[in-house]
Amino acid sequence: MTDNKMTEAKAKRPVLTTTAGSPWPNNQDSLTAGVRGSVLVQDYQLLEKLAHQNRERIPERTVHAKGWGARGKLHITHDIGRYTKAKVLKKGAVTPMLARFSTVAGELGAADAERDVRGFSLKFYTEEGNWDLVGNNTPIFFVRDGYKFPDFIHTQKRHPRTHLRSNTAMWDFWSLSPESLHQVTYLMGDRGLPTDPMHMNGYGSHTYSLWNEKGERYWVKFHFKTEQGVKFHTNEEAAEIIAGSRESFQEALFNTIESKKFPRWKFQIQIMPEKEAENLAFNPFDLTKVWYHADYPLIDVGYFELNHNVDDYFAEIEQAAFSPSNIVPGISWSPDKMLQARVFSYADAHRYRLGGNYEHIPVNQPRCPVHNYHRDGEMNTVGGNQLGGNVNAYYEPNSFNGAFEDKSAQEPPLRICGDAARYDHQGRGDDDYFQVRALFHVFDKGEKERLYNNTADAMKGVPDFIIERQLGHYAKVDKAYEQGVRAALKDKYNFGGKRNDL
Repeated sequence: MTDNKMTEAKAKRPVLTTTAGSPWPNNQDSLTAGVRGSVLVQDYQLLEKLAHQNRERIPERTVHAKGWGARGKLHITHDIGRYTKAKVLKKGAVTPMLARFSTVAGELGAADAERDVRGFSLKFYTEEGNWDLVGNNTPIFFVRDGYKFPDFIHTQKRHPRTHLRSNTAMWDFWSLSPESLHQVTYLMGDRGLPTDPMHMNGYGSHTYSLWNEKGERYWVKFHFKTEQGVKFHTNEEAAEIIAGSRESFQEALFNTIESKKFPRWKFQIQIMPEKEAENLAFNPFDLTKVWYHADYPLIDVGYFELNHNVDDYFAEIEQAAFSPSNIVPGISWSPDKMLQARVFSYADAHRYRLGGNYEHIPVNQPRCPVHNYHRDGEMNTVGGNQLGGNVNAYYEPNSFNGAFEDKSAQEPPLRICGDAARYDHQGRGDDDYFQVRALFHVFDKGEKERLYNNTADAMKGVPDFIIERQLGHYAKVDKAYEQGVRAALKDKYNFGGKRNDL
């Protein structure tokens, strides 16, 4: 398309507005205090997009609908008290937990053995309340700003006219979002199709923070490395498995635990001093980036083991509600824009899907006393509205010895600076290629060949101009990456010559 035709086409496009009809000037970037955050609550359109996405489908989860889970325990074997006061992370602590693994894009009836990012969600029932770590089997993600999360998920769901999954939508979005390239490379590589939940790693993915008794804050990355080893399927192997069973992950996880071969994951962290983040060459709160282990080595913390299948899948897995808003003293968030959006979005999704009192459901109930001033609402199953029987103390402040604030749970101030504005997350000079290049260079010859072929398989039906745009990103990573995918496309679909079902 020529520049003149593109200008004419843009002139005919409708103006983006809010649901109330007001023109909206920026649909790309969250309103933040400074380039690195934090996100401001006054960013109404961000909240509107996330809240509306949570209400788009009922009753299954909008994202991560297909899942598999089990119960177990977290064991802390090393002392990290210098970094955190959290009792759940104290050496010797043993904490009951629930794990749920999932695919991202598929519906509740989707096949387990599809190439997709896997959710890796953990709920720890600590003596200080529930701590939820809602991550993936990848250390990065496709987007770095919560503004783009609903748009990305739309590309993974069904086309509104054909009601089919759309490769064109997927690659159009990715090719227009170069920050996605790191995750796309991971997804199209071997680890994008694990054999089962036991043979994949898990990551908190986001940057979180730990704080200690002295009020010192450290940035942290959470890692859970499978002790069973990483295993993967090729596309051809997965197709054979799906032909025989759509429930391969559920079967593998359930049968492994039922046979008492309890799977384990080693728990490790990366630590960065708080002020060090200010002078790093890249944004350490960017979800599309990793921290190099050479700079921030892994520190052993402990392990978790899954040793009990649930008794009722619906009650204990389907109704399980994980949210990064659930933290405990000694653990907190960071200026990661995606994380801050998820802190709102996940809890709101549960309020919509399960009800305003979703944490009254047994699988979500904390194992410690709960006292607050929430009242009534749908599915309120706790007598006395969690007031501890003191019916006179149903508001706060009160003169009747109602629940009061625990000042020891107050985390240290979060350092932020900068003017509130919508900072362009694509146009501020971030290098979206250097970490992809490092990942690509780690792959051996066989891994690269599978990467090229998996990518070409996923591009079936995508228009030439979108493919060429994506190939341009691969060339910026490494010319061999671009040439390898191009050759696979030519071999499979005669790309660049006579088209064959592309």
